Amino acid sequence: MNHSATVGHRRAHGHQRRPSGEPPPLPRELNRAAIAWLITFAGWSVVWFTVFLSDRPAIWITERDLELMAPIVDNRQSWLTPLMQHVNEIGTLWATAIVGWAVIVLGLASKRVRHVLLLIASLSIVAAISTVVARQISRPRPLGLTQIGHWEGFAQPSRPAALLTTALVGAGLTLVPLGGKRRAWIACTAAVIVVFGFAQVYVGVDHPSDVFAGATVGVAITLLLYRMGAPESVFPITYGSGKTAHLDVTGSRCDAICLGMQRQLDINVDEVNPVGLAGSAGSTPLRISHDNGDDFFAKLYARSHLRSDRSYKLWRTLRYGRLEDEQRFASVRRLVQHEDYMLQVMQRAGVKTMDPIGIVEITPDREYLLVTEFLDDAVEISEVEVTTELIDAGLTAITRMWNSGLAHRDVKPANVMVHGDHLYLIDVAFAQIRPSPWRQAVDLANMMLVLALGSSAELVYDRALLQFSEDEIAEAFAASRGVTLPSQLRASVRRDGRELTERFRELAPAKEPVSIQRWSIRRIGLTAWVAIVAMAVAAVFLGNLSAIGLL
Repeated sequence: MNHSATVGHRRAHGHQRRPSGEPPPLPRELNRAAIAWLITFAGWSVVWFTVFLSDRPAIWITERDLELMAPIVDNRQSWLTPLMQHVNEIGTLWATAIVGWAVIVLGLASKRVRHVLLLIASLSIVAAISTVVARQISRPRPLGLTQIGHWEGFAQPSRPAALLTTALVGAGLTLVPLGGKRRAWIACTAAVIVVFGFAQVYVGVDHPSDVFAGATVGVAITLLLYRMGAPESVFPITYGSGKTAHLDVTGSRCDAICLGMQRQLDINVDEVNPVGLAGSAGSTPLRISHDNGDDFFAKLYARSHLRSDRSYKLWRTLRYGRLEDEQRFASVRRLVQHEDYMLQVMQRAGVKTMDPIGIVEITPDREYLLVTEFLDDAVEISEVEVTTELIDAGLTAITRMWNSGLAHRDVKPANVMVHGDHLYLIDVAFAQIRPSPWRQAVDLANMMLVLALGSSAELVYDRALLQFSEDEIAEAFAASRGVTLPSQLRASVRRDGRELTERFRELAPAKEPVSIQRWSIRRIGLTAWVAIVAMAVAAVFLGNLSAIGLL
């Protein structure tokens, strides 16, 4: 790319920045419907507080409820009564458990652990609110009417209606994609709650206001938790081969990217399109088209990527010990700053990589965009014939990193790009300064495997001897294990079928395998802490299955 053109993108009218006090361009997740339900819930909170302080409002509300119930109860029909009794029994005793467990099983099967946890949290909070409010208000079941259905406890709010609403709303937010299908599910949920609520009123176990209050609690709490904990823009409900790390870059987020590029880098954007998703699991890679014909490469990072990085490093620490530099990033901003800095460090070391252009803040402390040059006509190394020149170039990149005290830590086919006669090493988000010899040896082994996938182990080994000693190559493959291979490289080696790792070990001098287990007081303590927390959470969950309607 012509970098003089990049300088020309700057206009002469001064610096661009987001004015102080102006809200971020990306809107918040609480839409009008969620806000309306939260306001309704707040209104009920005021009613409960007022009723708790004085009996007069409670008497007035009860009178209005009985006026609405009387025509229904007084005109019960022999053909309708058994049906309403069955509906009340199913909704009270079975429906929440059936829907809840179905969502948990299907959610886990589709790897939506976050959504499943949010459903359990929603049921727990709704059950707690219903219990506390009911006990404080102590509203009796409808007086002066004959109850012909199952009931227990106090009436306000309706606990069965609250839990069933929570389960149904949570099911839609966990399993149903946004759009027409989600709207249809909402309509069905509303119909089910209306029928169940009418059945409760018909059999005389709840007042109309009890049902409405319970449904309000269920909808408001569930929407609040899901919108805050699993926003649709970050965790969309999709079915297919896409990865959860990839964010939706259409609609409001696309507008925010375009606005941020224009204001902060003075670049007018024509199009924003995902690119190279198959080889990326820790960010959303994008191709951004500029109005003068130039393209930029960008990586969109969000809090979801930060949480994934933390979970990944925690799991590695528990399973293997602290292999190396497994400290988590404190914020999304730090993560982006690290990669931008490592791009410059790699270039200073003579390693060909993409030129950094700048960092764009999409939403403060939540989403950032790292913008670099776009390698026009560049392809992944797995799509070309690996020549001797490319083998030498790949090994030279490792040599330069070794000489400069660097490690890439994520060498895989998707991160080794061929542009003309040049080989580029991209995606330096995991790169490290002053790594251990073990980490540098792993980089060498992974690069040799990448190169051998498109050629042969014998050719790569012979070319490696021109830059590395036999002992260094032997050490590299003595340190190589399944965990040291990025998932894409591990899958590629498995599909290749030539047992490349074992072939390299046969070519190199014999060397004892290097252990990757690292025991420490920190690892033991962290493992014990995670085990205790997991058992405590499981005990609380299992002990409250009945309370939250799942048993």
